[in-house]
Amino acid sequence: MSKSTRSPLPVFGALAGLKVIDLSRVLGGPYCGQILADHGANVIKVEPPAGDETRAWGPPFADDGTAAYYLGLNRNKRDIVIDLSRAEGREIVLKMLADADVLIENFKIGTLERWGIGYEQALRERFPRLIHCRVSGFGADGPLGGAPGYDAVAQALGGLMSVNGSADTGPMRVGVPVVDLTTGLSAVIGVLLAVVERQRSGRGQFVEATLYDTAVSLLHPQSANWLLSGKAPQLSGNAHSNIVPYDKFRTRTCEVFLGIGNNGQWRKLCDFLGRPEMASEPRFATNADRFGNRDTLRALLEEHLLQVDGELLCHQLLAAGIPAGAVRAIPQVLSDPHTLHRDMVVQVEGAQGIGIPVKLSRTPGRTHSAPPHFGQHTRELLAEHGYGDATIEALIARGTVSQHVPA
Repeated sequence: MSKSTRSPLPVFGALAGLKVIDLSRVLGGPYCGQILADHGANVIKVEPPAGDETRAWGPPFADDGTAAYYLGLNRNKRDIVIDLSRAEGREIVLKMLADADVLIENFKIGTLERWGIGYEQALRERFPRLIHCRVSGFGADGPLGGAPGYDAVAQALGGLMSVNGSADTGPMRVGVPVVDLTTGLSAVIGVLLAVVERQRSGRGQFVEATLYDTAVSLLHPQSANWLLSGKAPQLSGNAHSNIVPYDKFRTRTCEVFLGIGNNGQWRKLCDFLGRPEMASEPRFATNADRFGNRDTLRALLEEHLLQVDGELLCHQLLAAGIPAGAVRAIPQVLSDPHTLHRDMVVQVEGAQGIGIPVKLSRTPGRTHSAPPHFGQHTRELLAEHGYGDATIEALIARGTVSQHVPA
């Protein structure tokens, strides 16, 4: 990791000392940057003069007019606004890259090359230790190379919609931007792999994560099923394509999901329901038997489940070692005692957010600063990188950089 003189920052986490320049906007790239920042990296978010468009993706909006969408992806970062369409602006970024470890960007393919700062064109030779991570829709080459990508488009083209939904609904988008988020996770993995490899070789490399590749990678087990059987997967609603019973059921009070993954759990469920004979019945004895008779089995189970309290049932099943959960709404989840016990709702500088899912025993992550205001750290960061007060004033006056002006 690079060494330089920097302003005092919290030192913590597995990535302390890693300097990251985050040129990305919207979701996949910023999410990657936030995860690195959560684990101690010094992440500098560089925004264009128009800002990260997710600042306006509301409602809801915070008191300062910033959308919740942006706030959920940009904590623990410092923010500088630079006009990269100007040569003078690009020189600032190049100066910041001189001692940086990682560059994250999701510009339209060819933009950096048009500006003369593409990886192969300039950055690889100038900064041989730099890890350049690009997040894009489809990559630079191939039949779809360079095409723009959004989560829902990747879900459609990548096959996820074809297996999500029921006969009544038809193909449906997954309700959360699962492709964008998982692409961000893939980018994190790629960056960390490159950091580890650099310890051996001393060299950086180009890391690529695309929405399309990620969508295709998420097609398990349907892709494995088709590759083996040649039978096209169908819409299955909430039911599993391979396991029975692994589905949503109605109860007297709420809907619940039973995740019975093996025959031992199936026997326990039958005992718990007071129907031990079902476990050994030829129609239901093995998963293959249950799969072949899933409609009959579903009717028998729901007949019993409609008589019970769903929340109580799930608590009892979990205590008995049987995977089950009531279908809950977001407010219930984010106020649940276990959610709070796991620190999965956090507050920093008055801003609430989702906690850090990866827990490390010796070097835990932290949430230490709220998502930055637009240009909040422009002056601070320019000064850190050798710019004097007069030069900073001139850059602001020319519109090459912008700074946050408190209301």
